[in-house]
Amino acid sequence: MTAPTPIVINYFSDVLCVWAYIAQIRINELKKEFGQSIQINYHFTPVFGDIETRIEKGWQAKGGYLGYAKHVQETAKQFPHINLHPDVWHKNPPHSSANVHLFLKAAQLSLVEAPDNFETLVWQMRHAFFHNAIDIGTLNNQLAIAETLNLPTECIINNINNGLAIAALCRDDTHCQEHHITGSPSYLFNNGRQKLYGNIGYKILAANIHELIRQPEQQASWC
Repeated sequence: MTAPTPIVINYFSDVLCVWAYIAQIRINELKKEFGQSIQINYHFTPVFGDIETRIEKGWQAKGGYLGYAKHVQETAKQFPHINLHPDVWHKNPPHSSANVHLFLKAAQLSLVEAPDNFETLVWQMRHAFFHNAIDIGTLNNQLAIAETLNLPTECIINNINNGLAIAALCRDDTHCQEHHITGSPSYLFNNGRQKLYGNIGYKILAANIHELIRQPEQQASWC
């Protein structure tokens, strides 16, 4: 008997987004509950592509980096499953999330046959920033994290040098524009017909998947 086609979830996030850091526990639970019934495709969106403009200028009236750092800490206190370093966004913040997204796309290309290793790398990048206050925007720190996981760093760097990684990142940007992805995290189901964005509860995510599994031939139903 042929295995049913898995439900595809296109997951868009910025590695520096605290809401995506918070949401990782839900991604883990989806994989645990649905297993081979779902396929999560990871894409990156540059919410923090230009951090100076977004924070220093966007938060100028609210304290700039210090004001934003306080806001992130207060947000995190609502979710006991995460613990933020007190220096996050306060000392040596990254200049852009684009650098780490480029590295991760290069790694994604290098780990096609080992998707679990790629997912672990994404999590370790997020964890290094939020839990350890490491500037993951620098190549040296990116390589150090990849090396602790015994990943093929030479292949990763080659994918950056030859342009394959930036091409993959540009495809992510194209997907964001086509599907009007404006924030992180965002979940796209059902060939783009269903989109969820932000701090979405697990039961809502799971309900969407259950419905798609239950009615694979009627995925555009009114409900």
